[in-house]
Amino acid sequence: MADHPVDEKLPPLKMATTGLQHVAAMYAGVVAPPLIVGAAIGLSATELTFLTGACLFTAGLATFLQTLGIWKIGARLPFVNGVTFAGVAPMTAIVASTEDKDDALPIIFGAVIVAGLLGFLFSPVFCKAIRFFPPVVTGTVITLIGISLLPVAFGWAQGSSPAADDFGSATNLGLAAITLVIVLLLRRFTRGFVKQIAVLLGLVAGTIIAIPFGVTDFGPVTEASVVGFPTPFHFGAPQFQLAAILSMCVVMVVSMTESTADMLALGEIVDRKADEKTIAAGLRADTLGSAISPIFNGFMCSAFAQNIGLVAMTKIRSRYVVAAGGGFLVLMGLCPMAASLIAVVPRPVLGGAGVVLFGSVAASGIQTLVRASLDKDNNVLIVAVSLAVGIIPIAAPEFYHSFPENAKIILDSGISTGCVAAVLLNLVFNHIGKGQDAEDVTHPMEAGEEITGASRAPATP
Repeated sequence: MADHPVDEKLPPLKMATTGLQHVAAMYAGVVAPPLIVGAAIGLSATELTFLTGACLFTAGLATFLQTLGIWKIGARLPFVNGVTFAGVAPMTAIVASTEDKDDALPIIFGAVIVAGLLGFLFSPVFCKAIRFFPPVVTGTVITLIGISLLPVAFGWAQGSSPAADDFGSATNLGLAAITLVIVLLLRRFTRGFVKQIAVLLGLVAGTIIAIPFGVTDFGPVTEASVVGFPTPFHFGAPQFQLAAILSMCVVMVVSMTESTADMLALGEIVDRKADEKTIAAGLRADTLGSAISPIFNGFMCSAFAQNIGLVAMTKIRSRYVVAAGGGFLVLMGLCPMAASLIAVVPRPVLGGAGVVLFGSVAASGIQTLVRASLDKDNNVLIVAVSLAVGIIPIAAPEFYHSFPENAKIILDSGISTGCVAAVLLNLVFNHIGKGQDAEDVTHPMEAGEEITGASRAPATP
């Protein structure tokens, strides 16, 4: 009996090239979170290179756990793991509320370790609670992740530091715009592998174009060693702060919800449906990978949806191909010179690519909301209020200024507050007393007025 395509082992050369393609598709997504958090802390180029390499290394370890698996850990599907975007806004909120920035990473790492271990313990239970996280909740949260990150891209587009003389200059904004246009042209007029790595190619092209303007610094590469190892707890022993832990636990719930949805989708694509046992094993890999990651100075790990699209496009379903990609991630993490390449990219160039990268996250959330039965006024209200609550820290940064510092760590993360609001509102409107007004399709502000063109077919929340 032939092996299922998921368990197929391809020839070494094909395994390596297709594995590299997975790395290329997710590379920009892996390095963006350490860049954002590192910049918020004010890390030097050398420390930023170290943090980026650590995140690549831990993404490789998490991918091994997910694809190859041990015991009841790992979905054993072609599932790429890496640093989740969902944690970026809460982590930057932790940085902002920490007086001594040297304590910021230890506090983040401590919170991620606790959230990862709790997630690991509750993985089997979470599988059964997934009905409380329908598309109306997950779509709202994913949309908020993208919206929360876009100000970071706009900040990058202006330059490396608000204190710099050229911050917001026409040169910087022009480089960002050129990079954005290059990425869009590549996405529009290329196909296959080149189209998949359009963001990466845009970063390379933008960096080259920036050289004559004197904003490209190759110092990090020349100073980096060829071989290195992410020394455990390089930035200090983990610190455990309750507010930070609660904030990252919310992120863990969001991450587990995304991973569950991704596993269900991937199972359909590779023709090996993800049952409850598979989902539980996959969530154990996600959460254990997240708990281990801070030991090596990495952040919370989760599934990378763009790689699921790559599996669907290439029709290569082997989990060993993705494991090979994990191997390349580990090797890159052990080579500081490779990790330092991203530090060479000027901030305006990163900003131009970030508009596409972070905007795509928001668009992904909107795609999920399309499946959220927004013809039901209950769901419209859930999305409306949850988005409003989640956008408060962006639209009115001083809104919670009178709250205690520990509370602001959670409140200043629109993702955390928006997620909590969406879950609670979904419980109130779609679970408690379910059935009441289930068929009513009205505008949320004008009872009795039907939404024009809306379908009246009832849908499961």
